[in-house]
Amino acid sequence: MTNIVIVGVGGQGTLLASKILGYIGLENGYDVRVSEVHGMSQRGGSVVTYVRISNDKPLYSTIVEQKQADVVLAFESLEALRALPYLKDDGTMIVNTQELLPMPVIIGNAEYPADCLDRVNEHGKVIQLDATKIAQECGTYRAANVVLIGVLAKKLPFSYDQWMKAIEANVKPKFIDINKEAFRRGYEL
Repeated sequence: MTNIVIVGVGGQGTLLASKILGYIGLENGYDVRVSEVHGMSQRGGSVVTYVRISNDKPLYSTIVEQKQADVVLAFESLEALRALPYLKDDGTMIVNTQELLPMPVIIGNAEYPADCLDRVNEHGKVIQLDATKIAQECGTYRAANVVLIGVLAKKLPFSYDQWMKAIEANVKPKFIDINKEAFRRGYEL
């Protein structure tokens, strides 16, 4: 069984990422549960998605409890810090180093923590990358989510071709080639 927590802010593609993960699991005969927690996602607020994939026992809950995530896939630095309580002691955090300012910071009521990534790095295995820059090189910054999935893919038992099929099935046709390239770039890291 693999428990994945995906965190980001509205508009970063966390829901597409969970859809691709759910699809690949189901297509390969795994039991899959996906649960989306929407905050003020349409206003740039936090979004959390739980993805549970199992091939050895049935899944009954859609929720990943604290200290139960094998992987936290963080689309933004502060969201990575917020998601630390979910990560198992031997889990892996995959972090896009992008910083998106939350509304309290924008309006001057709070400060963005300068040491987000330093604090995240104190907890186990952390893979950091500028997925937004890589995605931009592929054609659009919006494919950063698929770059991160490419990094995650090496931790799951599905072949490269199965991932390509999942992308084709879940991404709008005009963006498939960009997303395939974004996945490839993340996969090769």
